[in-house]
Amino acid sequence: MKIYTKRGDDGTTGLYGGKRVSKNSIRVQSYGEIDELNSYIGLLRSYGSLKNIDEQLKIIQNLLFTIGAELATPSDKMYSPNGKPKISCLLSEEKIILLEQWIDEISETLPPLKQFILPTGNVSSSTAHVARTVCRRSERTIVTLGEIEDIRPIIQKFINRLSDYLFVLARYFAHLANEIEEPWNPNE
Repeated sequence: MKIYTKRGDDGTTGLYGGKRVSKNSIRVQSYGEIDELNSYIGLLRSYGSLKNIDEQLKIIQNLLFTIGAELATPSDKMYSPNGKPKISCLLSEEKIILLEQWIDEISETLPPLKQFILPTGNVSSSTAHVARTVCRRSERTIVTLGEIEDIRPIIQKFINRLSDYLFVLARYFAHLANEIEEPWNPNE
């Protein structure tokens, strides 16, 4: 199979089910930003983080692929006539609870946060902050898509919680490197 098809040369792309849409449609933007987020998480993994963190990030990457597939599916193609989802709905409330558990476990190792901090630190910490901001942008795009098309609300919920996880992870990587968090100083 060739990697190039030339079908997108006209500025359109195919959604799941065959419908063609503009490459700048809000739906395409939504799963494109999920792909970008997934790539930043892959970059974060490439730095050789701890085994347990790497496993968490791998689970997240797989879930992001599932979310991307779901976002690439028009509402009318999401369910079969008997009401069952056509795409495996791996994203569930249990996955959000798992994220919350990871956030709590990591948070227990960190000093309490008393003020806003600058998104800086070592390479792993800074990359986690970039992933967090891409996650927030993705969330905004998904909210916009949800205002005009049906998407499962759990996607927004997961992405919102994922940005919290990435923030805590950024702090954790800085903490492991004995980096001092730089507080935001509005007077500078």
